[in-house]
Amino acid sequence: MQFVSQKVIFFDHNSRTGKSLSLIPSQRTTRRRTCKIVACLFSDRNGVEGDNKQILSSFASRTHTYALLKQQMEVAAKSEDYKEAARIRDTLKLFEDEEPVLRLMRALKEAVADERFEDAAKYRDELKLLAPHALLKCSSDATTLGVRVQVRSVYIEDRSQPSKGQYFFAYRIRITNNSQRPVQLLRRHWIVTHANGKSENVWGIGVIGQQPVILPQTGFEYSSACPLSTPSGTMEGDFEMKYTDKVGAPTFNVAIAPFSLSIVGDD
Repeated sequence: MQFVSQKVIFFDHNSRTGKSLSLIPSQRTTRRRTCKIVACLFSDRNGVEGDNKQILSSFASRTHTYALLKQQMEVAAKSEDYKEAARIRDTLKLFEDEEPVLRLMRALKEAVADERFEDAAKYRDELKLLAPHALLKCSSDATTLGVRVQVRSVYIEDRSQPSKGQYFFAYRIRITNNSQRPVQLLRRHWIVTHANGKSENVWGIGVIGQQPVILPQTGFEYSSACPLSTPSGTMEGDFEMKYTDKVGAPTFNVAIAPFSLSIVGDD
């Protein structure tokens, strides 16, 4: 698993500083880490692991094809082969109409935008039955002991190579200390799950080479990136922290809620 460091910034909770942060991956700083690969099974509430794994595998295969078509259309457009780009565009449209998960995701998005909330509820319930993983957002927000962690991920098409099974995602982390005590981020732990069910546990000291101390009512923000071997997946984890205003204070874990890595996105 390769993580690519990007920008980092401290911000004052009461000011506007640090509101914007680029998610365009830096190509200057790259850290390679050895990860332990473990098996990961998906099961629904009835414990039907086989059916869920088959759905995940099928969806991963179809979204791989979808990503290839999108990349081919971009190449055709850049080379000014507009006839070929139009042909691939029409193929993509047909693919979206025939692929049940993509079709339902698009219908749900359109229903919410048009305020057809009864239809939106129907599409959401259908997705829950067909592919519950597709409902996970590309963002998450969790607070532990007054420390809030917000995450947002995006697909970086220019850095991805679907034909080689390489999909590149950037994500931004915003940590806000809403407690009354200063905290220090000591270690990180990520669980990265690919759409084929493979799971990777990643541990490390600090983030992007730092162990920041975050004062009360201030924050720390950085962005990084993660490659996948499938067109979608998930990330979740935790930060190990400690209070710095008392010697020998015990450490505690701050949750990073699950969020999606997806070529489709949820905008």
